[in-house]
Amino acid sequence: MVYYLGEELIETSAYEAASSKKGAVFIINEEECAATLASLGISFERDYKISDVYFCKAEAQQDCIFGTLLIPKLRELLGSRYRLMFFITLNDIVIVDDDGFAMRILKRILRRKIHQGESKAKFMYNFITEFMTKDSELLEKFEHRLMNMEEEAVHNIDAEFQIDLLHNRKQLLTLRGYYDQMSELGKILEEDENHFFTKSQTKYFGTLSDRAERLVGKTVHLIDYAQQVKDIYQSNVSAKQNANMQFLTIISTIFFPLTLITSWYGMNFRNMPELGHGYPYVILLSVSVLIICILIFKKKKLL
Repeated sequence: MVYYLGEELIETSAYEAASSKKGAVFIINEEECAATLASLGISFERDYKISDVYFCKAEAQQDCIFGTLLIPKLRELLGSRYRLMFFITLNDIVIVDDDGFAMRILKRILRRKIHQGESKAKFMYNFITEFMTKDSELLEKFEHRLMNMEEEAVHNIDAEFQIDLLHNRKQLLTLRGYYDQMSELGKILEEDENHFFTKSQTKYFGTLSDRAERLVGKTVHLIDYAQQVKDIYQSNVSAKQNANMQFLTIISTIFFPLTLITSWYGMNFRNMPELGHGYPYVILLSVSVLIICILIFKKKKLL
């Protein structure tokens, strides 16, 4: 799909856009990449492989600004991601995508935006902000989820709780890395080493970078919050373990004198005066020791 840049994006053909001096946006797949770049006079020495996209980045080339986008899917942050490449020249923008994601974003821009792409900078701003528009809402959901888990951590020592908390933390770490890369990408585009944009246009990329940095800050806060929830959970587990150990220690302490008594009277010495009627005396002595120990621990509030 090819659209002329302007206040309103107007669909055209690749041939007309390539032969015209008007700026255009080309959304193509990997197979069409080499021919499209050649028709626009862009020389690019690297391979055109979407599968080699592992970061969000941008770098200035001699004829263009080359960039890649690795965008997490909000419904499965730890799963597969959308992979895109883009090329920005003096007049045109080429977006390479094999998943149809870029086309869905473009249709949203056509449906929602008033100023759709009067410049390359404005279009890139609209394009990137459109797939980042729900990120703040996503982080809010993470915050509410962690608040609920914080309350649950006081009472729950189930292993599944710890697994769920670890899963949430991994997702937040994934988002933090993604937002860091988007912030750096915005800064590189704002530097405009190729002088493809006017000074008034580069402010869009500064705004993108600021938004990504705010998302980084929010994500870092949630990662710290998740660590606090983990600490609360660990404290609860330790407290319950200590309570169990204290109870076992008290039980051992109570029955230790009884063990001593039974060991003593189990010797059966011939001249022991209690041998005749010792059994009732031993029972009475054991019960008395048991009651005294329990009263002592009750007084000290250990039972």
